[in-house]
Order: sequence, then C-alpha cells, then structure tokens
Amino acid sequence: MFIAKEMFLTKGTGKHREQLTSFEMALRDAGIAAFNLVRVSSIFPPHCKLISKSKGLKKLQQGQIVFTVMSEAATDEANRLVAAAVGVAMPRDPTLYGYLSEHHSHGQTERVAGDYSEDLAAEMLATTLGVAFDPDQDWDAKRELWRISGRIVRTTNMTQSAVGNKNGLWTTVVAAAVLITD
Repeated sequence: MFIAKEMFLTKGTGKHREQLTSFEMALRDAGIAAFNLVRVSSIFPPHCKLISKSKGLKKLQQGQIVFTVMSEAATDEANRLVAAAVGVAMPRDPTLYGYLSEHHSHGQTERVAGDYSEDLAAEMLATTLGVAFDPDQDWDAKRELWRISGRIVRTTNMTQSAVGNKNGLWTTVVAAAVLITD
C-alpha cells in the first residue's frame, strides 16, 4: 500500500524555443527533473507531514518513480503572464485526509493564483468536514471562519508565475507537491 508519509512543495520556471524543453527546464528549476513523475489526484494523506524541499530531495533517488500533484502553465506570447499553483489544506485531526488543488492561469499574479489555489483546497476540505461557509465570501472571510471552526489547521500554497519571453520563447511555470512514500 502506497501512502505518502511526507510531502514537499516546489516550483520552477523554464524558457526555451521548444515547449517540451521549456517544461523540462521548469522541472530542473524545481529540482524534480531527474525523477519519473506520476501525476495523481489531490488528496493530502492522513498522518502526512509537510517537509522542506531540501529534506525531501535527500529522500529520493534519480530515476525513481515519484508521485506528484502538479500544475503547469505555458505561453509563447511575449509579455503574457502565466501562473501555476498548488494549494494545500490540512485538517486539525491528523487521522483525516486533507486536500491539494492545482490551478493554472493566464493573466493572474502569483499572489492571486496562490490565494485561489489555497481557497480551492480549503473549500474541498471544508465540505468534507461539514464546515459551513458561503462560497461567495472572499478568501480572508472564509479563512477566518475555518480558523474559528478549529477543523482546518493549516492552509498554504506554492505558486510560480512568469512573464512570457519578449522574443517568443516558450515560458513554462510549474508548481508541485511531491509525495514521498518510503
């Protein structure tokens, strides 16, 4: 049974004349290009600990199959803003699962995209925990409600944004939650 015990967040940017190479460069910048990445859906496992990228990378070997929740966005349009974000919402009770969310956008700043991804993850967790909220409230109001409920212990996000290269090179951004199963 594969259940991640630890997870780390990372992000990166790449630029190249070829889109695929731009993606590879973003993975290199994020520090995860040397792994065989398998994208999975968005559950933060029970009893999982969020650790630093440096600690997490030390636990992995080149060529290893690694499960990840990843967001990516790319453009070859000059000056086009792209963003990739992964939001995290963890329940106070460590025996319960939390949520991860992926959000990729054009035209959103890093902060807006990050807040949106965090809000998505928190909303998914709140609905499974039975925490009532108004989905039309702004993020700060919902965050305060969830804090008061005591059922959601932490939310965070990892977001990367970039502006499209002025010479038309592909610009790719990635954000990822890397799950460590060993």
